[in-house]
Amino acid sequence: MLKMPRGLLATALLAILLVGCAPPGIVDRVPDDDPGYLLEQARQQEPEQAAISRLEAADILARQGQRTQALEVATDIDDQRLSTEYRLQWAMLLSELGESEGEPWAVIQAAQLLDEIEVPRDAALILRERHGRALTQVDEHRAAALILIGVQAETDSESLNDPIWASLSRLEGPELATMRDETGDLGRGWLVLANLVRESGGDIEQLFMRLDEWRERNAQHPAARSVPADLVALRELRGQEVRHIAVFLPESGPLAGVAEAIRQGIRSHHQSDAERNGGVRLSFLDTSQSSIDALYEEARNRGAQVVIGPLDKDLVTELENRDRLPLPTLGLNYGHGESNRAEGFFQYGLSAEDEARQVARRGRDDGHRRSAMLVPDNEWGRRVGRAFEEEWRRLDGTITNAVAYDPRGSATESTRRVLSGGRPDMLFLLALPSYARQVPPTLDYYNASTLPIYATSHLFEGRPQPLLDHDLDDVNFIDIPWQIPDAAVGGVEALPYLSSYQQLHADADPSVFRLMAMGVDAYELARRLPQLQLMPESELNGATGRLTPAADGRIQRHLPWARFQRGIPQPILAIELLGTDVMENGTPDREPSANGQRN
Repeated sequence: MLKMPRGLLATALLAILLVGCAPPGIVDRVPDDDPGYLLEQARQQEPEQAAISRLEAADILARQGQRTQALEVATDIDDQRLSTEYRLQWAMLLSELGESEGEPWAVIQAAQLLDEIEVPRDAALILRERHGRALTQVDEHRAAALILIGVQAETDSESLNDPIWASLSRLEGPELATMRDETGDLGRGWLVLANLVRESGGDIEQLFMRLDEWRERNAQHPAARSVPADLVALRELRGQEVRHIAVFLPESGPLAGVAEAIRQGIRSHHQSDAERNGGVRLSFLDTSQSSIDALYEEARNRGAQVVIGPLDKDLVTELENRDRLPLPTLGLNYGHGESNRAEGFFQYGLSAEDEARQVARRGRDDGHRRSAMLVPDNEWGRRVGRAFEEEWRRLDGTITNAVAYDPRGSATESTRRVLSGGRPDMLFLLALPSYARQVPPTLDYYNASTLPIYATSHLFEGRPQPLLDHDLDDVNFIDIPWQIPDAAVGGVEALPYLSSYQQLHADADPSVFRLMAMGVDAYELARRLPQLQLMPESELNGATGRLTPAADGRIQRHLPWARFQRGIPQPILAIELLGTDVMENGTPDREPSANGQRN
C-alpha cells in the first residue's frame, strides 16, 4: 500500500515536489509554530490569504499532535480560495487526517479534488486508495471495491487484497454482476472469486476445492498470490460444517403464533435450499413442554451441533447469564441484561431498538442536530424512544421535544406539541401505519411541511397501498430487504434467498412475513455459528438486513433505507441524503435543510 510520510510537513513538501513547483508561504518562511496566532490572523485577512493561513495552522497542529483540532481546521478551509498547488497540499493533509482520525467524510471531501484538477500519478493513487477505504467505512462497498481495484490495477499491490475483499464480500450477486462491465481483467477475477465464495453456501470443503481451482487458473492474480485473510481463516473450519440443527420453539402458549411464523421460514428455506445445504438435518423441540436443560440434553442425544432458540425473552436472559452453553446457540430474542456473557451464545431478533439507533445514526450523518420525538405512550414506545434518545445524545444531538401520544387517538394535538418545544431540524417517528399516515398532513397544516421525518419499519404494512400511503410521501424509513426489494436491492430478482422469498411471499400474511424472513436468516446464521465464533467480524447479507455480531454475540441488523413517493417505497442511495456522488468524489452537503424534506 502506498503510504504518505507520517509527518505532515513532509506530506506538504512531497505534494509540492509532485507538482514541480513550490508556492510562496510555507516553504519560504519558518512557520511561527503558533497555530492560534495564524488562525487569528486569518480572521483579518482576505479570503485567499486566510485560507493559506488556516492551512498552515492545520499543518502545525497536526505536527504538534493536536490532530483532532487540525482536522477541524482543515475541514473548514474553503479550498476553492487556494491555488492549485495549495489545494493538492490541502487534500493530502485532510485525507491523511481523516483516515488517521476515523473520519471518512473528511477523506471523501478531500478526494473531490481528483475530479477538479490534474493530480500527479503518485498523489492521485494515494488519494484514490484513501477514498476507497473511506467509502468502505460509510458502507458504499460497490464504489469502494471499484476504486480500490482500479488502484491495484496500476500498482499490483497485494496489500489491497483485504480491503477489496472486505467490500466485495458484502455485495449480493446482482450487484457483483453489474460491476463486470466497469472493470478489467483484474476486477473480473475478483468478481469470479466473490461469486464462488457466495455460492459455496457455508460448505467449507466445497469452497476451498473451488478456491484452489480458481488460484490455478489465475496464478498471477494478487488474490491468488496472497489469499485475503478472511478466506485463509476459514480453513480452520474444515470438518466443522453444521449438519444437524436443533430448533427450540414453543408449540403452545402466548408465543406460539410468532414461533409458527419463524418455524415456517426455517422449514421453507431448508427445503428450498436442500441442494446447497448438503443434507442439513433439523430437529424441532418444544420449549413449552420441557426445561431448557432437558432440551439441550435431548438435542445432544439426537446429534445436533448447534441450536436455534429459545424465543422467550426470559429464557434468553437465563442463558446469557451462564458462563457457557452445552451447544453453540442462536437465541431468537435479546436478553434483559446490558450484555451477553455466555460463551458460544449469539442473540438475534427483529429489534425495534436496533432500528431506532440506526435512525439516530442516519439523522446525525445527514447533518441534523435537533430532533423532536413522537412515540407511543406505552412500554414499547418508552423502550424504543429511550434507545433513540440515548444514541442521539451519544452522537451529540439534542432533543427539542419528546411527545408520547395515545395510539388510539388523533395525531393532531401530539404533532402540534412536537413543534411547540423548540425548532427541530428532524422528527423521529415511531408509529403503526394508521397513526403514521396522519402525521405528515398535520405537519403541513402547521406550516412545517419541510421538517424531515425519519421512521422505523413499523409504519409500513409490507404491501403497496399507494392510495393509503400517499400521505407518507417523503417520509424516510428503514425496513428489511424482503419488505422493500425495489428500494433495498433494485428489485425482487436481486433479493438474497430468492427462491425462499418467492415461496413464502406468495401466500404470506404481511403481518407475519417479517417473522418468516427472520426464520430464514436464523437458519443461515445457525449454519455459520462456527464461523461467527472463529471470525466475529463476519457478516451475512440476509433477508432481514446486513447482520453483524457485536462483541458480546448480539446480532445487529443494518437495514436499507426507503422513502415514500406517490405512496410507494422508493430507493434512497446510502449517500443521497448528503447530496454527493461517491463515484465522482463528491463532497457531502451537510445542510440539514436539504435533507429529506417533503415538497
